[in-house]
Amino acid sequence: MSFSFRLEARAGLARAGRFDTPHGEVRTPAFMVVGTHAAVRALTPEQVRGAGTQVVLANTYHLLSRAPLVEKLGGLHSFMRWSGPILTDSGGFQVFSLPKKQISDRGVRFKNEVDGSEIDLTPERSIEIQAQLGADVIMAFDECTPYPADEALAAAGVRRTLAWLERCRAAHKSPERQALFGIVQGSTYLHLRKACAEALVAQDLPGYAIGGVSVGEGHELLCRITEHTAPLLPEGKPRYLMGVGLPEDLVAAIGYGIDLFDCVIPTRYARSAVAFTARGRLRLTQRRYRRDAYPIDTSCDCASCAGGFSRAYLHHLFAANEILSAVLTSLHNVRFYQRLVEGARAAILAGDYEGWRREFLAAYGAGAAGAEED
Repeated sequence: MSFSFRLEARAGLARAGRFDTPHGEVRTPAFMVVGTHAAVRALTPEQVRGAGTQVVLANTYHLLSRAPLVEKLGGLHSFMRWSGPILTDSGGFQVFSLPKKQISDRGVRFKNEVDGSEIDLTPERSIEIQAQLGADVIMAFDECTPYPADEALAAAGVRRTLAWLERCRAAHKSPERQALFGIVQGSTYLHLRKACAEALVAQDLPGYAIGGVSVGEGHELLCRITEHTAPLLPEGKPRYLMGVGLPEDLVAAIGYGIDLFDCVIPTRYARSAVAFTARGRLRLTQRRYRRDAYPIDTSCDCASCAGGFSRAYLHHLFAANEILSAVLTSLHNVRFYQRLVEGARAAILAGDYEGWRREFLAAYGAGAAGAEED
């Protein structure tokens, strides 16, 4: 089965669509849950699916030494027992965040964090690994520009990203099974974003991502970059905002026309006792929840809330350092994110995304003040 994307509705710039892949259809906007090591932390594939997740993401950098084994055992879908679509990133973000690496036009050299061996990750090697992993959507190897960056550094990153895309395309042998997405870089320089986007669009790729917007630039700059860049990408192809995961960021970006998101925030925050609710965040280790009989969110239909697990019980589990604390809170957070994008999609289909956005942010912001104390 080949890849296709079709728009079903628009509300302003916000879009609702359907992205067909060899492992099933994705209704957009969609939030992809991150399973870095081919596993979503604290959750089984059935629990991830039961929370409404359509797509999971795995990490090339963390799986590079395991890729031959994964291929031998049938690819990621078989290896991690996930029957739906899978996306793998290129490893670019991870290697460029390493403190010691050597970047050249050829690729990136760094030390393996496990055994200290020298590793060369090139565009060709990234595509080879992703082919072995067998994901439905694979990402081009790019240079993720840090923030802040001067214009010369950002421009060099764009030049290298585009050159590496050409090499990724040459190395990509199975476009009918794996859709290769290109990544727009350019830091906070809008003219560089425009130039990079235009060069990518000329390649007529199956989909496009906006990278380098979750590296510390903050909400306002994220919005400025996304609002500027998203309209430069084709209407008939999926648009993916990489690594962005705070609810307020998702709600803004959907309004600019983004279709796909991923982030570790739902499960990472859950392991730190932070739960997302319709009225902001809760930190379940606070004493105020020690005797609280309510579920995390009374409006939530997740297995944790609907199952009758109270804030008091979760407070107890975190205090006792029980693994179940991470399981129940992760179940809730993943479902919260899926309900968020489901609500956004329903609003777009109904033609009133702006009204839904205002209502969501009013409730979320009203409850946020004092809901979590770091």
